[in-house]
Amino acid sequence: MKLHREGYGIMAGTLVAVLGLSALNYWLLGKCDYKILFWLIELVLIVFLILVVQFFRVPKRNCPYGENDIVCPADGKVVVVEEVMETEYFNEKRIQISIFMSPLNVHANFFPISGITKYVKYHPGLFLVAWHPKSSTDNERSTIVVEHKGGKEILFRQIAGAVARRICYYASEGSEAKQGEEFGFIKFGSRIDVFLPLDSKIDVKIGDIVQAKLTRLAEF
Repeated sequence: MKLHREGYGIMAGTLVAVLGLSALNYWLLGKCDYKILFWLIELVLIVFLILVVQFFRVPKRNCPYGENDIVCPADGKVVVVEEVMETEYFNEKRIQISIFMSPLNVHANFFPISGITKYVKYHPGLFLVAWHPKSSTDNERSTIVVEHKGGKEILFRQIAGAVARRICYYASEGSEAKQGEEFGFIKFGSRIDVFLPLDSKIDVKIGDIVQAKLTRLAEF
């Protein structure tokens, strides 16, 4: 497991803040008769630091699937599997699979298929809770489309939530996408929508707990 580069500044700032608060706690309570309160505050500070660090973890995983498999781009819980009209790029009906990421999930995002990146666009927007129906179209988000070598295209969209305040993506139009390679990161709670061709064979259902690179969402 490694720590993501997007978190270096936040983790360093959190460490400095925790050390400062710990020193203040010791100065105010460490030498007094309030030992229980002192250690309770120390425990809260340590847990907070651990939570921040674990958010930026990136576990080492292999992607065991083939070229016609569509793998999960993120850790989380499947909250939507339905046929919808996709209006940003395809302007046609697609199968939408949405994955909600809580602050406890790994937040690195990975290409679900290999191919050529055909479309990349960032949209500033609101910060509605990630499970809100309008978060897919109204929240801050990035949209990426990859064309498979067989000619089929899939669209996946990073969506900021009420807590998430920054979307990071590294894909660019015309670049090669490799299944299982990282394409972005979302800081704190968020969501990813994946839009698949209608004839895709879907392997997940609402409520499933999925893992990036390890769970197959569907098959062409």
